[in-house]
Order: sequence, then C-alpha cells, then structure tokens
Amino acid sequence: MKLQLLSRAKSAARRLIPFVCVTTLVLTVCWFTTDRAAALYILTNEDDATIVLEQGADVADFSSQMVYIGTNASGFELTLAAGRPVTVLYGGASISTTSRQETVSELLNRVHTVPGPLDMVAVDLKDTGLTLTVASDLTYYERATESAPHQTVLVNDPELEAGTQKVVQTGADGVRSAVYEVTYSGGERISRQLVSEEDSTAVDEIVHVGTAPVPAAAAPDNGDRVVNVAKNADGSGTLTFASGAVLNFGSVKSMTATAYTKGHGGADSYTATGTTVRVGVVAVDRRVIPLGTKLYIVSADGKVTYGMAVAEDTGVSGNIVDLYYDTYQQCIEFGRRAATVYVLN
Repeated sequence: MKLQLLSRAKSAARRLIPFVCVTTLVLTVCWFTTDRAAALYILTNEDDATIVLEQGADVADFSSQMVYIGTNASGFELTLAAGRPVTVLYGGASISTTSRQETVSELLNRVHTVPGPLDMVAVDLKDTGLTLTVASDLTYYERATESAPHQTVLVNDPELEAGTQKVVQTGADGVRSAVYEVTYSGGERISRQLVSEEDSTAVDEIVHVGTAPVPAAAAPDNGDRVVNVAKNADGSGTLTFASGAVLNFGSVKSMTATAYTKGHGGADSYTATGTTVRVGVVAVDRRVIPLGTKLYIVSADGKVTYGMAVAEDTGVSGNIVDLYYDTYQQCIEFGRRAATVYVLN
C-alpha cells in the first residue's frame, strides 16, 4: 500500500482541514492548509523518504549568491536537466545526488543545504556532472581563451654599429589559453591572477641591437677645407669640412704662428716629448697649451691651412705656436703669421 502525506504546515497556528480518500488500491491521507506546502513527502513500503518539490513551491532563492566557475557570471538561476549527477560540498561534508529537472536553488533546498548570508555557491559545470561548493571564501582556477599581444625580443648583434637597430622578424598578435587563479570572499571577487599561459599563437618581434664600436670619423687631410664653423656660447664648437668630416673643438685661440725644421735654429730630429719630428708636430709653451693637445691650425686670413697637429715640442714662449716643416724653404715661405688654433676635444 502507498501512503502520500502532505508536509507539515509552515506555522503551528495554521488551521488544518483533514479528509480521507479510500480506494481499493491506495489510501491517501491529505492535510489541506490555508498556505501552500513547502514540499511533498512520499513514503514507500521500503520506509525510505524522498522529497519532491512541487511546481511553484516556496523555496529559498540563492541565485544572487551563485558564482558560475569559468564564466565570471553570477546572479542567475541554472535549470538542471534530470538525471545529472551532482555533488554538494559544504562545511567539510559531501553530498551526492541526482538532478530532477530543477534549479540550483531547488536542488540545494532539497538536500537541506542553506548557504549563510556571506556564503557563495560555486557552480562548477563539468562534462561528467555538476559540483556545487558552498563557502564564504572560494578559490578556483579558470581557463580562458584570450588575445595574446606579441612580445619584442632584443638581441645583441656585434655586426651592427652601436646605436642602431634592425627588425629581423615582425611581431604579430595572436590568442592564448590562459589559466587564472580567482578568489572570492564574502560574495566579492578580490583577485584574479594569471598563473600560466600556453598555446599562444602570437609571434615575437625580434630586433637586433648593434653593439659594434662606431668607427671614429676620418680626420680631414690638409687638402680638405673648412666649410662651416659652429660655435657655442661656452667657446666650444664644431668644424665641418667639405669632405663631410667633422671635428669638435673645446676652445679657440688666436696665436702667432712661426715655422721650424730640423738642423736649423738648434732643432734636431727629436721633440721634447721624445717623438720624432714630422709635419704635424708643433712646439708650444706648455703653460699656454699642454703637451699632447691635439690642434687644428689655419692662418687667420685662411690662405694657409696647416691642418691637424699635436703639441709635442717646446722651445717657444708665450702665445706662439711653432709649426714643423720638412724643409727650410717651406719655413721661409710660411714666415710669421697670425693663426687661428682650434683646441680639439
């Protein structure tokens, strides 16, 4: 014999109206109340009890507390198809059941699991079933397919001059499969951190960066002519030559230039610094121009260009620069002239 019993009324003060319906096969005892019943209990001959929620029965709604793992969505109800395995995790306990064409809220009510006001219901949809985790703090791992910006990889290249770059592979954005660690607390998402990424289709941009030393600019020969002198407020500046060569100077001196050669006036084959005399060596007063200083010398009227020189000799005093020539005749022809001396950096 099967007995169906409507659940107890929601309030003990409710007014109950009993009646009995008898047939030859089934005895049904019904308790009708002025309010709807919360549930219908079915008692079988095997003495086990199951609860079936009536359509439209009053049940607690937990939709606002639901977080659907993998979608970043919450606040809506999911209706479950019948016959799907479900695991409910709450307070260290695990409850296994099977869905019955019901919402998640209805299922939780059916298994007597009531989330607290700060609890969340993590709805983890899987191919094999559904897991509902009820907790105030939730951490789970979310896999997402998202855009993957390309990276720029810099590679030192000793064959390129320092200060230059060359793109050898153009980058392209793509997509990637990313895994994020997502943490909720008290109903709010407090963090979402990337923990791994894989299968990126982005293509790195590869840029070679030059590391080779930049060769020094070729010094102008004495046949080259200055086409521009650019001066700065501090006295420094730049000499630009017709050949394109450039010299930077730190200061400019107006001096008297004379000439000398070995074998005349007491000069021999060696300078005061021990080097061999040659064109390009000049004698100076070391108090005016320190020995070893590089110079560029031209007559003040621009008619004679001595060119590049190094202060390696002495024997003069004051604001005089003595230029070495290979022959005595050249010295006579040069004579004594006003000169502009650029002290090079």
